[in-house]
Amino acid sequence: MGFRKGFLWGGATAANQFEGGYLEDGKGLSTADVMTNGSHTSARRITYTMPDGTKKSQPTFPFKSIPEEAVLECHEGEYYPSHQAIDFYHHYKEDIALFAEMGFNCFRLSINWARIFPNGDDELANEKGLEFYDNVFDELLKYNIEPVVTISHYETPLALTNNYGGWLDRRVIDFYVRYCETIFNRYKDKVKYWMTFNEINIMDHMPTFAGGVIKNDDQSRAQAVYHQFLASSKVVQLGHEINPDFKIGMMTAYGSTYALTCNPEDELKLMKSDQQRHFFSDVQCRGVYPEYKLKEYERLGVKLEKQDGDDELLKNGTVDYIGFSYYSSSVVSSDKNKTVTDGNMSTSILNPYLKATDWGWQIDPVGLRLALNRLQERYNLPLFIVENGMGAIDKVEEDGSVHDTYRMEYLARHIEAMKEAVEEDGVNLMGYTPWGCIDLVSAGTGEMRKRYGFIYVEKDDNGDGPLTRSRKDSFYWYKKVIGSNGEDLSF
Repeated sequence: MGFRKGFLWGGATAANQFEGGYLEDGKGLSTADVMTNGSHTSARRITYTMPDGTKKSQPTFPFKSIPEEAVLECHEGEYYPSHQAIDFYHHYKEDIALFAEMGFNCFRLSINWARIFPNGDDELANEKGLEFYDNVFDELLKYNIEPVVTISHYETPLALTNNYGGWLDRRVIDFYVRYCETIFNRYKDKVKYWMTFNEINIMDHMPTFAGGVIKNDDQSRAQAVYHQFLASSKVVQLGHEINPDFKIGMMTAYGSTYALTCNPEDELKLMKSDQQRHFFSDVQCRGVYPEYKLKEYERLGVKLEKQDGDDELLKNGTVDYIGFSYYSSSVVSSDKNKTVTDGNMSTSILNPYLKATDWGWQIDPVGLRLALNRLQERYNLPLFIVENGMGAIDKVEEDGSVHDTYRMEYLARHIEAMKEAVEEDGVNLMGYTPWGCIDLVSAGTGEMRKRYGFIYVEKDDNGDGPLTRSRKDSFYWYKKVIGSNGEDLSF
């Protein structure tokens, strides 16, 4: 009993949150590079310039459409956390050595599309960008750490947004396929596990953040999502042609949701919520649009622009596994008078049975077990928890230590829930990569103080700090967890 031999233990990151080097060696700007910092109470902003030279910005959440004539660009005097992040670009050997010391046998990272194709529609790839990831993968493999690669993680080349409108333009599918063909061929002997889009369902309410689309009306959002589905299906088939051993998955933001009461109206609200939660995985795992979504489009007047062969493409390009993030659960009610709280890019009625983090996400390990079972029952595909963790403010003691018992407690309880799902429920779980295994920039707020990592990085919310790395107490705890294959969770 317990986790399988060869269970994938590691950690997860994203290029725009930890890589830095935002214009080095020929890299182009991405949509993440025009997002300012923010906080729990003040949303990050996307900066842009109007044709008359007026400089403006738009909150990332809740997101409203940006004028089509606007040009997304960086503004002087703003702080953009992605530009340096924690500078993995120059620290990758040091960081990977620390991952190896913890015992990682896998590491989830993303490739920055604009580092490979600076404008997105370039004819030729940027060799310096390809060389960087060659070096990173070689360093990982030196320690027998399996790369797990997200192909697009909240980053679209900025030129594709400014010149094409992002994923709203069908031509972007071909640019994405060219990018994937390039990295699949280049790294076919170094990378086995891939995911096409990070948290693809974020496109439902933050299209610029997740897909570089500045229009947020129902029709535009639906069409952009459709193009991402087609792109994913194309590259799943392409990847299997290039290397039949590739495992190519989807990645979705997932959390358990409860009805506030047993009132049938609350249960109906829960059913509708579950449909929205599963729409993206339904398409990517089953290869067809579900009837509930087609009926919704009818009510909204949405008409997808399709081409001959699209239905077959979706059907033949389903994924090999489901990667998902799990941080918290939520509650829904049909009572419009119930107070809804903002939990950092998500909203929910408070669950009186659960505690919450400083950023408003409620802590629910049982919800993870429920999520694993629901996904298993619905799709019968291997599952991979590729993000999980608790953002917290860490205190550095005079001797440099960080006593983060709260982090160990959170992770231990979630690993216990995973173990019960595997042992008692028979869930097919591939691996576990806690989010931000090394401190990095928060995607939701752009902060550094919202820390997830086992490794402390000395940098503050204003971008100041020497970027020195040090081990937290949780570093040694997670090393023990991995060494025991999840059996020893004591701290």
